[in-house]
Order: sequence, then structure tokens, then C-alpha cells
Amino acid sequence: MSSVSPDKRRKMESALSQLKKYTVVVADTGDFNAIEEYKPQDATTNPSLILAAAKMPEYQHLLDQAIKYGIAKGGTEEEQVANTMDKLFVSFGLEILKKLPGRVSTEVDARLSYDKDGMLAKALKLIALYKEAGINEDRVLIKLSSTWEGIQAGKELEEKHGIHCNMTLLFSFAQAVACAEAKVTLVSAFVGRIFDWYKENTDRKSFEPHEDPGVLGVTKIYNYFKKFGYSTVVMGASFRNMGQVKALAGCDLLTISPGLLAELTQDHSTVVEIHPQTQSKQLF
Repeated sequence: MSSVSPDKRRKMESALSQLKKYTVVVADTGDFNAIEEYKPQDATTNPSLILAAAKMPEYQHLLDQAIKYGIAKGGTEEEQVANTMDKLFVSFGLEILKKLPGRVSTEVDARLSYDKDGMLAKALKLIALYKEAGINEDRVLIKLSSTWEGIQAGKELEEKHGIHCNMTLLFSFAQAVACAEAKVTLVSAFVGRIFDWYKENTDRKSFEPHEDPGVLGVTKIYNYFKKFGYSTVVMGASFRNMGQVKALAGCDLLTISPGLLAELTQDHSTVVEIHPQTQSKQLF
């Protein structure tokens, strides 16, 4: 019986299958079908992803249920809308959790980004809705903006309430260090947004993956966290292309859109685990 060499086996495997050996793959979507297809460990959602999914006919029943919930709760029109949206976000989260073994990230309204108390109240409310549905807080990450107020809210949620936080809208090394000092569970570093800034504000319009500013920025954060033993883990997010994803193989987690997950499934080139310590270029 002939055996397949390790090198040939790697070439037969998709890039996604290889990537899963080195890092936790997270689906960045509210579409249950995509989660079922690509079988990630975790999933992340945000208001724009939920809006896109809520427009799909197959998820209309979740929107209808949320509207009924919001009306039943009463109050002003603004309060009813807020209750409807909270219910909708959690309803999508509940359905997503049926499709994967890990955690779902549910985002606090970005309009509260500079309101610590508002973020705390919203986070506690979202967790209460999950608990009413029988889901323990260990399976949920609350997404908070990485403003100073958001970081302080995350610190309090982790310390006083045992609620795990995913700090999002993170574009800089300073934000990342502040999050690590606050001992939050996870930071979502925006590879694509960093890349976008450099593309818009410098003469360079394209970058090879190994010199991509977003890739190097996340690498620097990862290096720092590991060097100084922070418990906070790093998740690369907001990818613009497959090269960025593969260049961060070995990062703690990577949250990837269905479109890029599809590309990774079709790609059979070799994915090499990058030890970020080998990339030391300073960006910010």
C-alpha cells in the first residue's frame, strides 16, 4: 500500500485546513449557513453583519420575534427599538452557538463607546438575555470598543462579573497594551483597517503579506503580549485579502469573513506557521 508523503499531503489539503492546525479559526459572520459550511471554532458578529443576515428571508423569523419582544417590553419608542435590537443580537448569537463548539462575540452598541456606565449596563443586559436562554457567560464574548472608557468597562466586567470581553476597533499598539493591562480576555486587532490607513496616507498602494502594515502591527502586539506574559490573547481581524490571513498563521485566533474562508478552501498552497518573533519591524 502506497503512503502519501507529508509534503504531498499538505499540498492536497486546503489552506483553511492547514490554517486550523496553527490558529483558532473564527467566522466573522451572522450567516448560520456559512458557519455550518466552514466549521470554525468561534464566531464574531457586529451590527452590520447582523443587519446583512437579518435581510435574508431565512432569518426573517428572528427579526419578527425580536420586534414582538421589543413591543411587549413597552416603554418609549427608543426603548422598544433598543430592546428589539438587543433581542435580535442575542437571538442570532443563540442560533450561531448551535452550530459551533466555542464562543460567539456579541457587540455593544458603538454609540456607547465613550460611555463606560452605558457599556456596562448594555453588556450585563446582553448576558442576562443569554442566561435566560440557558447559555452560560463562558460561551459569550462581549465586544466593546477599545476606547479608554471601553477598556475600563472591560476591566470591570472581567473582574467583578466574570464576563469575558473582546476589545474591538483596535488599531494601535497603545490600545492593545492598555487592554492587556486591564486583563481582558481578547483583543481584535484590525489588520485591514491599518492597511487601509497606510494605503490612503502613504505612497505605497500595495504590500506583500510579509511587509503588510496590518500584519506587522498585529505581529508586534502578539510579540509584546507573549514576551511579557499577558493572559490576553490576540485575534487578527478585518482582513482585506487571503495573503494577510496566511501571513498570520500561528496568531492566537483569526476571525475571517465567509468570502475569504471560501478562498482559503479553494487554495491548496502550503501554509507555514509564522513565529511572529521573527518579524520585528516597528510600526506604531
